[in-house]
Amino acid sequence: MSTRTVLVTGAGRGIGRAIAVRLAHSGWRVHAGVRSDVAAKGLAAESDLITPVELDVTVPEHLAALDRALPERLDALVNNTGVAVAGPLETLSRADMQHQFDVNLFGPLSVTRAVLPRLRRARGRVLFVSSVNGRVSFPFTGIYNASKYATEAAADCLRVELRPFGVQVGLVEPGVVDTDPWHGMDQLIDELEAGLAPEHRVLYAPHFAGERRLTAKLRSGAKPPDRVAAVVERQLSRRRVRPRSLVGADARSILVMKALLPPRALDAVWARGIGLRDRRDTAVASPAVR
Repeated sequence: MSTRTVLVTGAGRGIGRAIAVRLAHSGWRVHAGVRSDVAAKGLAAESDLITPVELDVTVPEHLAALDRALPERLDALVNNTGVAVAGPLETLSRADMQHQFDVNLFGPLSVTRAVLPRLRRARGRVLFVSSVNGRVSFPFTGIYNASKYATEAAADCLRVELRPFGVQVGLVEPGVVDTDPWHGMDQLIDELEAGLAPEHRVLYAPHFAGERRLTAKLRSGAKPPDRVAAVVERQLSRRRVRPRSLVGADARSILVMKALLPPRALDAVWARGIGLRDRRDTAVASPAVR
């Protein structure tokens, strides 16, 4: 049996790196999408079965170059690339929102389109590394949630559209994972708050204070990236790909809560989670008036 081949995007660090390394150690020929020479050298040193590929999913030239960089047969694609644009929705610029969707949705779909002829020939598999945020929307990550909801909708569509060709499509939905962004979350929150217009800084001060407390709590229970990589490996090895695979007890608990609680009750849970109280009796309509 020939060695199975896979393209993993966003393989330079975190979950993507864990996926690339785990699959290589399981005998897959891994083409690892990276954006830096440092990441490329580090992955190449992990295994002779890992071939780094320069790939920023938002750069058309990198997408076009995939045809030369990849072998004729591709058994799987793992769309792992992602970023999280955070902050109150009313404070996000159009450029912020465009960047979020470029990286999390439009880029992965462009990669998928570029390699589909190879996947059809192999009757291969496409996995999208999504998030529990693709099914439950949390405050302060609204545009990120939206991009993951959209990813899930696109995957559901592709699963049916590609079915006649024998190409299976699945989603992997982690909860909190111990990756670099979580380690720098405190600094990110500080920078977000400092970058707000003065009136927004006043309005959202309680939100930011609550986010700092919640972040510390969530970070303490974060799971290692290899937990996600293990689920990806199982999905690629199963006879039939599961449409959705949750990773982590936190993700499962959140979905149970969403199924059991009506929307207003769930809203109250999120508000309590970051310590928000009803401010209708305070003068918040115009922060300049005190």
